[in-house]
Amino acid sequence: MPYKLKKEKEPPKSTKSTTKASSSSGSSSGGGGGGSSGTGKDGGTENSEEVQQQQQQQQQQTSNKRPSNSTPPPTQLNKIKYSGGPQIVKKERRQSSSRFNLSKNRELQKLPALKDAPPHEREELFIQKLRQCCVLFDFVSDPLSDLKFKEVKRAGLNEMVEYITHNRDVVTEAIYPEAVIMFSVNLFRTLPPSSNPTGAEFDPEEDEPTLEAAWPHLQLVYEFFLRFLESPDFQPNIAKKYIDQKFVLSLLDLFDSEDPRERDFLKTILHRIYGKFLGLRAYIRRQINNIFYRFIYETEHHNGIAELLEILGSIINGFALPLKEEHKMFLIRVLLPLHKVKSLSVYHPQLAYCVVQFLEKDSSLTEPVIMGLLKFWPKTHSPKEVMFLNELEEILDVIEPSEFVKVMEPLFRQLAKCVSSPHFQVAERALYYWNNEYIMSLISDNAAKILPIMFPALYKNSKSHWNKTIHGLIYNALKLFMEMNQKLFDDLLVAGETLPAANPMLKDIKKEKVLLRRKSELPQDVYTIKALEAHKRAEEFLTSSQEAL
Repeated sequence: MPYKLKKEKEPPKSTKSTTKASSSSGSSSGGGGGGSSGTGKDGGTENSEEVQQQQQQQQQQTSNKRPSNSTPPPTQLNKIKYSGGPQIVKKERRQSSSRFNLSKNRELQKLPALKDAPPHEREELFIQKLRQCCVLFDFVSDPLSDLKFKEVKRAGLNEMVEYITHNRDVVTEAIYPEAVIMFSVNLFRTLPPSSNPTGAEFDPEEDEPTLEAAWPHLQLVYEFFLRFLESPDFQPNIAKKYIDQKFVLSLLDLFDSEDPRERDFLKTILHRIYGKFLGLRAYIRRQINNIFYRFIYETEHHNGIAELLEILGSIINGFALPLKEEHKMFLIRVLLPLHKVKSLSVYHPQLAYCVVQFLEKDSSLTEPVIMGLLKFWPKTHSPKEVMFLNELEEILDVIEPSEFVKVMEPLFRQLAKCVSSPHFQVAERALYYWNNEYIMSLISDNAAKILPIMFPALYKNSKSHWNKTIHGLIYNALKLFMEMNQKLFDDLLVAGETLPAANPMLKDIKKEKVLLRRKSELPQDVYTIKALEAHKRAEEFLTSSQEAL
């Protein structure tokens, strides 16, 4: 019965009409905001129209309700048009915070302290406090309003956090629906539009995140629910009636919040739910996959990718062996394509950790992972290339020698390109591989294949690279190669020095490139060859016509 009562106050997703009305007026009211704004619009038009509307109300009451709900944009524009500047400012500020359905009656009475109540009355008092904390306040358009009642709610939340943390046998069966409803009413809301939806990716070191204005209350709600989940009295068998798939889906929607403090709480709460509710595990993984798919192939914008990957890192760590085909497909179809998104820098450490966790579980995945990285290797984005080199070294640290042999040739062809990069940070990061003892042992075991690939790039850049630091690192790499296999090194050195001198064509091969004509790509049959021989280029026609003159 109390669950049904409270559910009427819960705003799982506020409707667009209510949201827009509250954001434009700045004095966000409860669920009736949409209707009142429609009436205000009708009242602001000409008198004849008002009379006609009153007549229509008497004839057809149902048809008169439709304009207020079906046309919220005109209502919003009308308010901006007639009310002037201050309302526009409030609308812009509204975008920096979430949109709540504020409670109509916000006058809270301070209830007695839980510790002072008789033991047999504490459960009922606890429920009253949970219901009282379902009242929502305005922290954006009028942050100084209801200060006394805001403090009552804050103190009540704080008291319940302490109560549930330091007392046993307080999470009774009657508390479960009330706690879940209180959490849902306060937190399941419409998030504000992105502050920078199409601009450059968010840089955590330079850009300031958009913080949630209602955080003084939201933080305590998150703390309470986390302590609720971690309580020794918590019983998942009872809670599963209320923490279901719909609840998890609403929780995942909040990961797009721009406030990093909120995402941190969400990460911990979702991880606890994943650990305690076995029946929800597959659903949680599937919904996280859907978020990633939308991010990769549709929006390329989501604020919570790093936190979701961090959760997945611990989930992958707990996978049983042998790995299910579903998990392998997740690696190939989701984690690898995440490398191609332009905002990779925001979540790359967590992504690399997940990939390495998979390879530690199953080394047979090494070849598709490295070939996938080479496929998505950045061509013109040097900072992203450095990230790929970081991740590749982490993979090589855990690679099996038998798997290394399968990928070493394409891998070191890419490293040779990186060593030759004019961007010194890319070349420097690639040359740091020669400081890794395990990688050097792998190279030493396969020197006959790797040295001929790497030596030309190292030898050429030892003379031509503009950066002196790179010269020193290349000298170190060449010295290690020489110690590794002196004879092969000498042969490569002689070939590198004598081949251009012995063959002038090789010396000039990079100076004058043969221009390929498109006709050379046509099928080479007899008639085609004759047609190509008879064909004259435009320059030849111009030359012959000038000579004739």
